[in-house]
Amino acid sequence: MTRPSVQLAAVVATVAVAVLVVGCGTTVSGTPTWPGARLNKVLLTEADFPPGVSYARILEDPGKPDNAGGPPSMLSIPQGCSNGLTDVIAAYAERGPGAAAKYGVTYSGVRVLMTVLTSPLNLNKLATEANRCQNFNVYFDRKSAAIPITTIKLASSRPGELVYEQTMKLQTNDTSIYMSFENVGRMAVFGMGFPTIQISDGQPPPPKGSLPQTFTEIADRQAQRINDS
Repeated sequence: MTRPSVQLAAVVATVAVAVLVVGCGTTVSGTPTWPGARLNKVLLTEADFPPGVSYARILEDPGKPDNAGGPPSMLSIPQGCSNGLTDVIAAYAERGPGAAAKYGVTYSGVRVLMTVLTSPLNLNKLATEANRCQNFNVYFDRKSAAIPITTIKLASSRPGELVYEQTMKLQTNDTSIYMSFENVGRMAVFGMGFPTIQISDGQPPPPKGSLPQTFTEIADRQAQRINDS
């Protein structure tokens, strides 16, 4: 029998990828060349994080549609809530080379994915969809038991920023992921923070992270970097 913690990690990973439709792609370490000078100028880099924190840029093929290669959306009631925010982003975000840049940051126990866009998000539509899906159920398939999920709006550090805590209850376990969406001038930044299971590979563990503090700190710093540029 699959342990609840393993099941929980699988569900969190599925929902996480569904939420960040524009953030799918191939992860590579180092400093690749990115189209779009504006994105290069404003993106946080490996040097902005403490030693030992894993930082990687995320590449995607601009010729493929958003979320290509990602897992299918989970069934949900109300319908569409498992990928509702994803659909709003995909409907309004510009596409093509230089339209977005993405990176992932991994601390001990925390993984953060951030995306910077050269076009604004429709924050009103995102807020409406989050409100519609305050309480919903997702299903592995039509015969599986319901997995309850709640979406709660959190206080933000800046006017206009949307921050949400989305909590999933699987058996006796509750786990939360955190999402933020913000327009900064003519650009936008959105991201997600979620817990990870630390696997020992014989290397020193990265610095410890905590949720939501690590996530909100990175989101704040990324927005400030855009604002200062």
